[in-house]
Amino acid sequence: MKLSLDEQLERLSQNYSFSKDLEKTGLKKLTPLSLKTLQVNVGKYCNQACRHCHVDASPQRTEKMSLPIFEELLAFLDRTPEIEIVDITGGAPELNPYFRYFVEEVKKRKRHVIDRCNLTVLFEEGQEDLPQFLAQHEVEIVASLPHYAKERTDSQRGKGVYEKSIRALQLLNELGYGKKASLVLNLVYNPTGIFLSSSQKILEREFKEALWRNHGIVFNNLYCINNMPINRFLESLVRLGKYETYMEVLVNSFNPATLPGLMCRHQISVGYDGRLYDCDFNQMLELEAEVRHIRRANFQNLMAREIKLANHCYGCTAGSGSSCGGELV
Repeated sequence: MKLSLDEQLERLSQNYSFSKDLEKTGLKKLTPLSLKTLQVNVGKYCNQACRHCHVDASPQRTEKMSLPIFEELLAFLDRTPEIEIVDITGGAPELNPYFRYFVEEVKKRKRHVIDRCNLTVLFEEGQEDLPQFLAQHEVEIVASLPHYAKERTDSQRGKGVYEKSIRALQLLNELGYGKKASLVLNLVYNPTGIFLSSSQKILEREFKEALWRNHGIVFNNLYCINNMPINRFLESLVRLGKYETYMEVLVNSFNPATLPGLMCRHQISVGYDGRLYDCDFNQMLELEAEVRHIRRANFQNLMAREIKLANHCYGCTAGSGSSCGGELV
């Protein structure tokens, strides 16, 4: 009898316990250290369907944040001055019909805005003026580019994605992104196999040299993010019989020095329906935070919560660590 994916995972995961490894460091639980960032997932609709996507985003997904939830987020910002950064993600966040309204309102509240952009969205119908909008509001762009080599990018994201991504980066450069201090352009790299990323500094230098030499492109920083063993990437690991191999890589690379910088200890993540999670990865697994909805959240109760843990937490604590801002140590 063939086991379901959940049954296979339960059997395969019995040898790992992030909570037990955490206790060996002297910590029985993880708690917040600050609350500087509100990360907002505005939906799972996307113009791409990438192989590594932990969100399972695609053109077939219909989940999108509604206007009332955006208003709840703005009310939260009004009562939580401690939040400095609003980090907008998806799916393709720009395809939410209220994306621009939300950006404008957040900027009125003098918060820094990050847009996690897949680059090809700039060429979608109706988005012709999106680059100018982002530049006008000085939105920091964190753009995903699997690799500076065409073959490796297209193998992960689909044929033709590399060329569109390069055109998008050139367009952003023309507007001043990566050149002006107020227009920050960062790239995100994900490993394509069952291994951890190489040194972020070394990879950044390689990316900068290759993109400048081949395409005249400049950018600010490269962020290296480990692939999380959840959703689409997890299914691929199990199907190929490589789940245990990848987990051994993560577990054997557990680094206690990453614990203070974990993103779950400095931010809160909100889903398209307003529910709260300790991080974007917990959100995809529906591991809700102790404070369950944005309308009930405030600085005091969010700082008092205990962070929910599971074995995918090894992904953030392996090697030099991994976060939405790249390496941790």
